[in-house]
Amino acid sequence: MSGERSGAPIDERIAGRIAALSPQERRAASTLLEHLDDLAIYRASELADLAGVSKATMSRLFRSLGYADFDEVREHLRALRTAGEPRRVDGSPDLVAHAAHEAEAIGRALDQPALGRVVELLATAGRVMVVGWRNSHPVALHLRQQLAQARGDVRLAPLPGQVMGEELADLGAGDAIVVCGFRRRPEGFARFVGEAVATGATVVLIADPTGVEHAPPGMPWLECPVHSGLAFDSYAAAMSLVSVLADGVLSALGREGRDRVTAISRGYERLHEVE
Repeated sequence: MSGERSGAPIDERIAGRIAALSPQERRAASTLLEHLDDLAIYRASELADLAGVSKATMSRLFRSLGYADFDEVREHLRALRTAGEPRRVDGSPDLVAHAAHEAEAIGRALDQPALGRVVELLATAGRVMVVGWRNSHPVALHLRQQLAQARGDVRLAPLPGQVMGEELADLGAGDAIVVCGFRRRPEGFARFVGEAVATGATVVLIADPTGVEHAPPGMPWLECPVHSGLAFDSYAAAMSLVSVLADGVLSALGREGRDRVTAISRGYERLHEVE
């Protein structure tokens, strides 16, 4: 296998090798593809039986795809899940255990010394821009919406059809940029963080543990676990953190914040926008 494909997901490896596989190996490859979401519950011999091929054929397929053995295949799938790719590798989910895991993740997200510092920053900054791409965008959107209830001049970026260069141009010392950067971040994420820091505004990073590499010393950063036993990441901790941040800002602003909430609610009534 070429080095170019050595780190590719298993389904891409199979697609790239399919023409070179024997009929028996193709049958084994089809069985692997059918059971990618639950490979962890099988042994290699059981997969061979499911495919109707010999254990030797299954072993040849693993080696042809660049794996030493079936254990390495399973480890590869676990690594993909850790990186954020939705894969079911642990059989049927235990929802009670999932709920307990969520509670623990929320507790970790809310028990951080930097939380108070970030609340103070968001309450006192001249302008606040909240940024998020892909799965981070809903978190950024919710944070912007909540903060805008308590204080003025809170922006969201990027908006549809928007690029980021002009969004940074007006920001500087005394402003805040909150960057939501959960895993499977866009390729240019690090460059954006560097540009955000260069504006002179204070940059806050909200991310899962893999984001720590994007938080240089001194940058306020809030860690939110997103990994769960389910196929997809969970943002329960991140959304709880948003609520706590917004609540803290509203409390810090006191009468000013409460007056803004009242004014917004009266605007809703006049416009008949909410029930």
